[in-house]
Amino acid sequence: MRTFENQARNKGFSLIAGTDEAGRGPLAGPVVSAAVLLPPAFCDPRITDSKKLSPKKREEVYEVIRHHAVSIGIAVLEAGEIDRINILQASLKSMKMAVERLDPQPDYLLVDGKISIPSCPIPQMPLIKGDAKSISVAAASVIAKVERDRIMLHYHEKYPDYGFSRHKGYPTPAHKKAIAAFGPCPIHRRSFKGVKEYVR
Repeated sequence: MRTFENQARNKGFSLIAGTDEAGRGPLAGPVVSAAVLLPPAFCDPRITDSKKLSPKKREEVYEVIRHHAVSIGIAVLEAGEIDRINILQASLKSMKMAVERLDPQPDYLLVDGKISIPSCPIPQMPLIKGDAKSISVAAASVIAKVERDRIMLHYHEKYPDYGFSRHKGYPTPAHKKAIAAFGPCPIHRRSFKGVKEYVR
């Protein structure tokens, strides 16, 4: 999980951060990105792709990362912005914002996915399934996922009819049924299939 960080260090970089997002697929709620800068020697086998961790384990690992990270940046883009610029652009924009919130700024970036962050001046390497290959990207995936889940729990209290506490906005049968019954609420992504059909 440190191979790509070590390769970057061998090229002369020293402040290597990973970035990832959570929430590309849901029909409701924000996309949340995180960027994490870990100490050079830090290693913890519990840090892996957030999707492989139970909610309880994610919370535990989240606290470990929070305690040890040199810096963490988080950015949230709400449904309205996702509808305005599309989910891919919103994901890239939020990752760029998360990176910009790191202090100190990294001199090298590992980005989850196959696309580099546009207009980001920092040298970067896109990594497909980076959250399973890089400890820095995995740490960012955990931070982003936990932060987004917490936001969706808050939205569940505000809009209890939709069951956001259970599915976090993803297109489960129960969520689709609620949209059909109640119509979209203010945090639904109106440009997404499964929502736009019910926009009045």
